[in-house]
Amino acid sequence: MVNVAINGFGRIGRLVLRAAAKNPNIKVVAVNDPFIATKYMEYMLKYDTVHGRFDGKIDHDEKNIYVDGKPIRVFNEMDPANIKWGEEQVQYVVESTGAFTTLEKASAHMKNGVEKVVISAPSSDAPMFVMGVNHE
Repeated sequence: MVNVAINGFGRIGRLVLRAAAKNPNIKVVAVNDPFIATKYMEYMLKYDTVHGRFDGKIDHDEKNIYVDGKPIRVFNEMDPANIKWGEEQVQYVVESTGAFTTLEKASAHMKNGVEKVVISAPSSDAPMFVMGVNHE
């Protein structure tokens, strides 16, 4: 089981969570978005105009969202270096803000114990992998 966190809960971040919820080998343990409250995170995850209603139970409290009863800690930090990923034993971060796309900026996540960062947007200096083309 791999512990994953998502930085940025826009369209890409929510789709990553939806996909991970279906994979028994991935556990999303945290989400960071400085602009979205947990109540609205619950709503956006539950109702998607393109992908439809989430097939599972979604809930929230002040510090967490819950997917099928499993807690996902929510942080509201602007600077990735300040996110306490280590408190949730995060191994991998999906960087989906579109703001931290260089190696230098994305590596700020690693200051808190993260092993790898996957950038979901094009990067000027990080290796790019495309499924079916060069992912192996």
